[in-house]
Amino acid sequence: MSGPLVDVRLGGWDALAAQAAPIRFRVFVDEQRVPAEMELDEFDAVSCHALALVDDEPVGTGRLLPDSHIGRMAVLPGWRGHGVGAALLQALIAEAGRRGMARLVLSAQTHALGFYARFGFVPEGEVYEEAGLPHQVMTREG
Repeated sequence: MSGPLVDVRLGGWDALAAQAAPIRFRVFVDEQRVPAEMELDEFDAVSCHALALVDDEPVGTGRLLPDSHIGRMAVLPGWRGHGVGAALLQALIAEAGRRGMARLVLSAQTHALGFYARFGFVPEGEVYEEAGLPHQVMTREG
C-alpha cells in the first residue's frame, strides 16, 4: 500500500513563510518546547525552503542553507510515518545537487538518526544538547 501523494514546493521564505512558519512553531515550539525566539532566524531569508503539501494542505517543511546545511525539518504529528519527511528530504537533497553541494550537513534529534541514515547521512562526533534536546551532527557525501 502506498502513502499519500506528497507535493513538495521549493522557494524563498517570502513565498512560503505563511504556510511553513505555523508548521515549525507547532512542532518545535508547541510540541517540543523550543523557545519561540529560537525558531525564526536570519537564515530563513537566505535559505531555500521546502513545503510539503497533501491535497493542498501544508503538512511539513524544511530548508537548505547556502552553506549546505539542511535544517528545520518538521512534519505535523498526524502526518509522520506517511512519507512526508522522506519527500521533503529527497527534494532538499536534489536541490543541493542542482546547486553543486556535494557534502550535506544536518543536526538531527537523536530519535531521528535512523530516518536520516536511510538517506545516506552518517553520524559525526558526539551527541550534544540543542534547545534542551539531544542532537547529533550527520553528514552525507555526494
